[in-house]
Amino acid sequence: MAKDAGEDRPAPKAKAKRTAKAAKAPARPYERPRGGEARMVSDLVPEIGRAAFRKFGFVQSSVVSRWREIVGDKLADVTQPAMIRFPAGQKAGGTLHLTISGAHAPMLQHVAPDIIGAVNRFFGYAAVAQVRMTHGQVTPAAPVQPPAMLKPVPAELGDSLRDIGDPELRTVLERMAAGLAATPKLPRIS
Repeated sequence: MAKDAGEDRPAPKAKAKRTAKAAKAPARPYERPRGGEARMVSDLVPEIGRAAFRKFGFVQSSVVSRWREIVGDKLADVTQPAMIRFPAGQKAGGTLHLTISGAHAPMLQHVAPDIIGAVNRFFGYAAVAQVRMTHGQVTPAAPVQPPAMLKPVPAELGDSLRDIGDPELRTVLERMAAGLAATPKLPRIS
């Protein structure tokens, strides 16, 4: 009978293990999953290149990426911004260094005030006071392609949207319906 009474009670080692396990596993606080949402590479490029652009004199990397918008197609084909140098301790009155291809320098000397004005309009203040030009190889950027025209909304979708009173909301919904009805295209990687 003594053996039966001993079997009913758990062994002291097993009981110690169970209590240690229960005490050792506290609840872990919630951690956000790594990585987060997927982001487009074009959104990351300004963040990645910011340190390199500052090292070479660009306060904003968008001057390089949006050069075609700043000066126009004709000038963007023959010029490329190299750097902007500011006087010590200032962020105004800088010198814009341009790389120019071919024999375009004489023509660009006459257009330099227009380039200065366009860059200053982009910055929103008198960031550039003069332009320095050097000859070099300019790789023309691909021209910006306008977005594809939207297809007309199918008749069956247009009838259901006519009941919407707000014209702006109706236009947005028509465009969304047209986008959903269009066949998806694979992105072009070049």
